[in-house]
Amino acid sequence: FMSETAAALCLSAGYRDAGDRMWQGLTLLFALVPCALVQLSLVFIHRDVSRDRPLVLLLHLLQLGPLV
Repeated sequence: FMSETAAALCLSAGYRDAGDRMWQGLTLLFALVPCALVQLSLVFIHRDVSRDRPLVLLLHLLQLGPLV
């Protein structure tokens, strides 16, 4: 997950340097929307599994560790 996010950010920076704003925006969109969807799904998992804190922590570290 971390390498995918880093690669998307590097690719977006390359598009910015080349002056290609459309591809930069699409790259950022496809990199950040999945992060938001994962966070939203983890909120619902947190509500369902509120008694099991280590599972919720593990899910956050595996899915959103670089962004949290």
